[in-house]
Amino acid sequence: MIPLLKTDKELRENIMSELPEKQVKRLKALIQEAETNLAAAKELLISILGDDDHIVTPSSSREEVSGKVVEGVFDGQKMAGPDGKEYPVPANYASKSKLVEGDILKLTIADDGSFIYKQIGPVDRTQVIGTLQQHDGSYYVEANGREYRILLASVTYFRINVGDQVTIIVPTDNQEATWAAVEAAL
Repeated sequence: MIPLLKTDKELRENIMSELPEKQVKRLKALIQEAETNLAAAKELLISILGDDDHIVTPSSSREEVSGKVVEGVFDGQKMAGPDGKEYPVPANYASKSKLVEGDILKLTIADDGSFIYKQIGPVDRTQVIGTLQQHDGSYYVEANGREYRILLASVTYFRINVGDQVTIIVPTDNQEATWAAVEAAL
């Protein structure tokens, strides 16, 4: 059998039918990437300005800073003070320090208004392996039949994608924890 040759018109129609589908897929990928970048930019801005537009400055320096000192408990995103007030914890600091729910933090609010956090009481931790998921505009890791929410800063830092395997850190003694810290991408 001799294969039939397509006419120029048939070739053009075939190429044109594939082209929009490829363009649509590429546009969807670009939009997803833009949404992820926009969410990362928003989270970074909040980590710098805080919810109340005060500059938030995480610091690991050993120098003593004068100001108001507040100790509180990290809830996965913020620190809850003993007065019931919530203090924004920079997402990049929480991600880099691998903070988990229940960790005790010390916040120094410096005289210039900057916020300086320090982890002073880490809770016992357990590492588990799970799969990255995304829904409702947030990222989760499904592990041991549960979903744990993770910070966008961790997703961007580790460059993980939905479906990737990751090691997360969860509090050992808090079975009700909803947040986890990312240890590593696998």
